[in-house]
Amino acid sequence: MPTDTTASTGQQPGKSGRRKGRKARLIVLVLVLALIGGVAFGAYWSISTVRASFPQTKGTLTLKGLSGPVEVKRDDYGIPQIYASSDADLFMAQGYVQAQDRFYEMDVRRHMAAGRLSEMFGKSQVDNDEFLRTLGWERVAKQEYDTKLSASTKKYLQAYAEGVNAYLQGKDGKDISLEYAALGFTNDYKPQKWTPVDSVSWLKAMAWDLRSNMKNEIDRALLTSRLGPKQIAELYPQYPYSRNKAIVQEGQYDELTGAFEQGGTSGTGGTGTGGTGGTAAGTAGSAGTASGTAGTASGTSGLDSQLTGLSDALSDLPPAVGVNGDGIGSNSWVVGGQHTITGKPLLANDPHLSPSLPSVWYQMGLHCRSVSSACQYDVSGYTFAGMPGVIIGHNQDIAWGMTNSGVDVTDLYLEKITGDGYLYDGKVKPFERREETIKVAGGSPRKIVVRGTNNGPLLSDRAKELVKVGRKAAVDTAAPDRGDGYGVALRWTALQPGTSMDAVFAMDRAKNWTDFRRAAALFDVPSQNLIYADTENNIGYTLPGRIPKRSRDHDGSVPAPGWDPEYRWTGYIEQDALPYEYDPKRGYIVTANQAVIDPDKYPYTLTKDWGYGTRSQRITDLIQSKIKGGGKISTDDMRQMQLDNSSEIARLLVPTLLKIDPENKDVREAQKLLEGWDYTQDTDSAAAAYFNAVWRNILKLAFGNKLPKELRVKGQCLWVEPVNTTGPADEAEKVRECGERDPDQAQPNGGDRWFEVVRKLMDQPDSDWWKTPEVGTRDGAVNRDQLFRRAMVDARWELTAKLGKDIDTWTWGRLHRLFLKNQTLGTEGPGFLQYALNRGPWELSGGEATVNATGWNAAGGYGVVWVPSMRMVVNLGDLDKSRWINLSGASGHAYSAHYVDQTDKWADGELLPWSFSDRAVEDGTTDKLVLKP
Repeated sequence: MPTDTTASTGQQPGKSGRRKGRKARLIVLVLVLALIGGVAFGAYWSISTVRASFPQTKGTLTLKGLSGPVEVKRDDYGIPQIYASSDADLFMAQGYVQAQDRFYEMDVRRHMAAGRLSEMFGKSQVDNDEFLRTLGWERVAKQEYDTKLSASTKKYLQAYAEGVNAYLQGKDGKDISLEYAALGFTNDYKPQKWTPVDSVSWLKAMAWDLRSNMKNEIDRALLTSRLGPKQIAELYPQYPYSRNKAIVQEGQYDELTGAFEQGGTSGTGGTGTGGTGGTAAGTAGSAGTASGTAGTASGTSGLDSQLTGLSDALSDLPPAVGVNGDGIGSNSWVVGGQHTITGKPLLANDPHLSPSLPSVWYQMGLHCRSVSSACQYDVSGYTFAGMPGVIIGHNQDIAWGMTNSGVDVTDLYLEKITGDGYLYDGKVKPFERREETIKVAGGSPRKIVVRGTNNGPLLSDRAKELVKVGRKAAVDTAAPDRGDGYGVALRWTALQPGTSMDAVFAMDRAKNWTDFRRAAALFDVPSQNLIYADTENNIGYTLPGRIPKRSRDHDGSVPAPGWDPEYRWTGYIEQDALPYEYDPKRGYIVTANQAVIDPDKYPYTLTKDWGYGTRSQRITDLIQSKIKGGGKISTDDMRQMQLDNSSEIARLLVPTLLKIDPENKDVREAQKLLEGWDYTQDTDSAAAAYFNAVWRNILKLAFGNKLPKELRVKGQCLWVEPVNTTGPADEAEKVRECGERDPDQAQPNGGDRWFEVVRKLMDQPDSDWWKTPEVGTRDGAVNRDQLFRRAMVDARWELTAKLGKDIDTWTWGRLHRLFLKNQTLGTEGPGFLQYALNRGPWELSGGEATVNATGWNAAGGYGVVWVPSMRMVVNLGDLDKSRWINLSGASGHAYSAHYVDQTDKWADGELLPWSFSDRAVEDGTTDKLVLKP
């Protein structure tokens, strides 16, 4: 066995890397022994097979198609910085390098986006592919490439694809990654060439995960089977505008001009560029409205696995970038130079997404040796493997970050199906139909028919939960006969061609606010909160996106009657009219999925389902406390804010919990943990462990046991109250129902919507929500404090079972653990392969709706289900003093020193140096590869 697993590739991991290298060799040995002992192909699998896919990172390689030499410089963590003399060379090299590190991940992603997972993984993925083909991302992406994208963007996409294919040339699967070697035992799949459309398709996958309130729309429809309108309204309270500030506070909408204006600050550049973008968006919007069928015509493919929402069909799809649902999101904020130590802005961002291995993000720098018309880029940051350019980061002049805006860009429509058509405006219209053939590894092809209405693809043909929505969703008395249920179609802005890929390159080369706003106007889906800072000491925020206008009777919160023309979208909000801020007087801007703007100041309904502002207001409070009295904020202050673990729901509930007198001494012992607790959820905190267990049990008793089975945890069987009641009932009236949702998608999930629900009920101690029945010999509850007492008892015994009777051994980290899993063979492969590909656990601090948002689902347990997928702080005073970190590492190769070499530091809240200038990059370079024509 070689003495150094990285020697042949030129990688130099350092001391910690060598320790991880030794561990990797032990894992390889275990893997090989397992294969030899349990698989007939054991002789084929060897150390050389495992290491065959490691990339060359030193020396010289020939890359046909380059016009000149390109340098790839990697630091201690394997993060590449690419230097070229033309745009085409730069993006060709980017494709080559990303394929070196992450091609298997890229390949899986494009198969998800195209609805072709069955070609790789066999019949187990046929249902997923059927759903994905119905959505039709690849079809839309091809339309975008053919008809919407600029010539320069197409040139970059082609160059990127050439770089990927140059890497693939002459390689077998085992030469590319360990996963292909494993697939080779059961499948003769061979990777195919990369295409420009493969890159564009991934933007659709990202948009799907960030599609806004579709989950809430479904849940509200399903709730009607057991709860009345008043009860449902109590579970979806209004956003607390007076307590948690909206993002935009100083701008205003002008009714006369129909434009959004900055007001008394220097926002003219933004308004002007908004006009440019608004014209383009308005034209596209008008075309979409006129045709009324853009979503339908293109509706067929689609992607993904642990998405929150459509049970069955949706819950099996692997996540593109993250879970979609309330309680999750991202943080970003920017502080102007008047409040910073450097006198220039500081910008922070940490998107909250599903954990995956490798991380969804890929760090890199793209540098033209001399920025000119021939080579326009000098940018560094985070991108996705499989996509050229940089998505989030900075160039030499500006920095930007993103959080999901949450605006409502999807609507579900109930459709009255009649024979081979559907009812619209009193007439039966024929379905739009097409046939799709799904190839299946090791099996026969599967053919499906995709049907669509003028609202979009008919998803209820594929999703069992949407069939239930069609049977249960409330409609008025004028609705056509339901029969066996309505069909459910999806209208979604991403199902018509757009220009988001153009926006990526435009942002990468933007030099000022005007350029940035013009670029943002091209970013039509997914709609994101974009924050901005520049080296000239300006800060800003803008909301881009293709956002629909709806009639007054349709707010997008519940499925709409597709047969009624009054519920059709009436167009899209013009870019000029979308909210923004530029250099606000307060000197900072915070976006963390809260409301964009107070509805009293804005005429359009953006959504009814904002995040509730718990994180955003905490960040605002931290900034204000620092600058109060003239204090200045540093880069490390921004990092410390990202790590804030304060629990706002604990701050609300603990004083009441401490007033309760438990009868049991063991429960009183646990209660004492809360005395003097500062509400921070550190890894070693016993108080955080107990409080979160109490919170979980409060939610279960007050709400969880009263929700319909479609929203509760799969397999959780209860004798529940009859339909449309929340109070106790006679035993003879109860029915036994078993939950149907995966644990990380069930309700009540404990996000800040539930914070707000409970906050409002705290002043109603006799509300029916606090009433619970007797269970066996255990007493029920008739008011808030009795329910809290029972939750404290249940929490004590739950933690005794999980952590032991001795509370001195309890810690939050023992409950709140992160496992990183390879998203294909690491979840579905044989046990020994999962062991080889997966990593963890890590015990984490933070929690639900905290700034350090290591999310967990209270209905399902305490395990971490979404995380800050990366963290960055950009210092506009000295870009080389910026800091960044990734969840895993640069490499997708399981035994590379850079597979998870950033995770320990990420878990500890550390950030790595982020070199940008030529000198800083050179000083940090450990490996240098030259690509020659």
